[in-house]
Amino acid sequence: MISPTSLPLGPPDFGGPMQMMQTKDNMNIITPIERSLERSMYLELALAAMNELVKMAQTDEPIWMRSLEGGRDILNRDEYLRSFTVPCIGMRPNGFVTEASRETGIVIINGFALVETMIDSNKWAEMFPCIVARTTTTDVISEGMGGTRNGALQLMHAELQVLSPLVPVREVNFLRFCKQHAEGVWAVVDVSIDTIREASSGGPTYPGCRRLPSGCVVQDMPNGYSKVTWIEHTEYDESVVHQLYRPLVGAGMGFGAQRWVATLQRQCECLAILMSSVPSRDNTAITAGGRRSMLKLAQRMTNNFCAGVCASTVHKWNKLRTENVDDDVRVMTRKSVDDPGEPPGIVVSAATSVWLPVSPQRLFDFLRNEHLRSEWDILSNGGPMQEMAHIAKGQDQGNCVSLLRASAMNENQSSMLILQETCIDASGSLVVYAPVDIPAMHVVMNGGDSAYVALLPSGFAIVPDGPVGDGPDGDGGPQAHGVSGSLLTVAFQILVNSLPTAKLTVESVETVNNLISCTVQKIKAALQCES
Repeated sequence: MISPTSLPLGPPDFGGPMQMMQTKDNMNIITPIERSLERSMYLELALAAMNELVKMAQTDEPIWMRSLEGGRDILNRDEYLRSFTVPCIGMRPNGFVTEASRETGIVIINGFALVETMIDSNKWAEMFPCIVARTTTTDVISEGMGGTRNGALQLMHAELQVLSPLVPVREVNFLRFCKQHAEGVWAVVDVSIDTIREASSGGPTYPGCRRLPSGCVVQDMPNGYSKVTWIEHTEYDESVVHQLYRPLVGAGMGFGAQRWVATLQRQCECLAILMSSVPSRDNTAITAGGRRSMLKLAQRMTNNFCAGVCASTVHKWNKLRTENVDDDVRVMTRKSVDDPGEPPGIVVSAATSVWLPVSPQRLFDFLRNEHLRSEWDILSNGGPMQEMAHIAKGQDQGNCVSLLRASAMNENQSSMLILQETCIDASGSLVVYAPVDIPAMHVVMNGGDSAYVALLPSGFAIVPDGPVGDGPDGDGGPQAHGVSGSLLTVAFQILVNSLPTAKLTVESVETVNNLISCTVQKIKAALQCES
C-alpha cells in the first residue's frame, strides 16, 4: 500500500477573499443579513474541514493504526478526539457509530482534471456511478479565485448507495471545498452542513448519516498520473443496516475510501483506453463510433440497474408489501411513460442479497462466463451463449462490454441478443445485462444514437463478506464461522404489462419473486453451496 504521508502541503493558508455568488436555492426565504451570516458560517466550517482533512491525510500513527492482517488503516477514535477537541460538526449523536477509512492509490488522472470532476455534480456522478445515485449542486458560494478552482466552495446534495436492498441509500447535504496547496497539489473536502442549515433556516436534515471531513488530497506525478489519498469519515445510525451488511459497512468497505479509490482507478483506466490512439484488439467489426455508442448504452443500463437495486430517487418507485413475496426480497413497481430508453408499461423490480461460501472472484467468473450461463439464466434457452462483440474497458479482462447471442429454441424463433457489462476492482464486481432488439443494436454498432434503444437491466453485485484477512467478526455473521465468502445481490427489472395504466396483478408479483428465488437456488446448486 502506498504511503499517504509526505505530501508537499504547506500550512493551512487559504488565501484572499472569496468572490460570493448568487444562490440557486430559493426554497427558503432568508434575509440578506441571515444569508451573509450563514455563508460566513459555511466558510468557517469549510476552512476547519480542510485543515482536518489534510492532517488526517498526512498523519499515520497515532491517529491511524495499521490492521495487522488486512493492512487497512483503522482510525484510533480516542486519538482523533484528542487531536480535534471540537469536531467540525459537533459531537457524535447518541446511538450513532463511526465509520472511518483511508486509502492511497496511483490514478491515471491529473489533479486539475480530478478537481474539475469533483466540482461538477454531473461529472462526479458519471465518475462514480455505482456509489453516487443522484447529486445536485444547490448553491455556489464561490467559483474559485483567479480563474481557477482554488477556493471553490459550494453546497451539494447527494444520495450515496451500496448495491444491496439491505443497505438504505444515504442522503447527505454537504459543503464541498477545493484548495490548491502547492504546485500540482490539490485537496477537495466534503463536510455535512445539516447543523448550520437547521439552526439558520429550519431546513431539512438527514439524521441517519453525518459526513465528517472527507475527501481527497491529489498530488500530480509524471506522465499524467497522480497519487490520490482518500479519507472517508462518517457517523451513522447502524440500526437501519441489515445484520448481513453491518461488518462490511462498519469496516468502511461499503461507503469507504477503498471503494472510491478503486472506482476512480477503474473509471480513469477506461477513459484512458477510449482516448488511446493505439489500435484496439477488440472485435474489428465495430467502428470507433460504434464502440462509443455501445459503451454509452452499457453505462445507461448499469446506472438503471443500480437505481433499481437501491430505490434511489432516480425513478419514482413504489414499494410493495405483499404476503406473496419472500421476507428477504424487496419488490417495487413504477410506470414507464414517454422514455425512449425503456419499453412503456408497468415495471417491477425485485432485489435480494444473500451470503454464499464462495470467493468473490470465483462467483464473478462463474456469472460472467457465457458458456455457463444456462446453469442460471432462463434467457439462455438451456444452451451456451455466443459472444458476438467485445469491448475492453481495462487491463483486467473482467472489465468489458459484450454482446451475447442466445440460441433459438426452435427454427421458427429468432435468436436473442443480450448486452452485458462486467466490472471488477478491489472493492467488488458487477455483472449487468439486458435483452436488446437486434435491429436497434445494428444501429448502435454503426455509431447510431443509443438513447432510443429500449432496455430493462438485470444482474448481480458482488462484494467480499468482510475485510480480507481481518479474521472472524464477533456477531455470529458469516465470517464468525471462519469461512471467507461473498455477499451477492441479485436484481431483476421486468415489464409485466405494456400498458402504463394497467393494474399490477398478484400473479405478476409472484412470477418475479419466483424468478429471483429460483435464480439464487440455481447459482447455489451450480457452485455446490446449497444451504
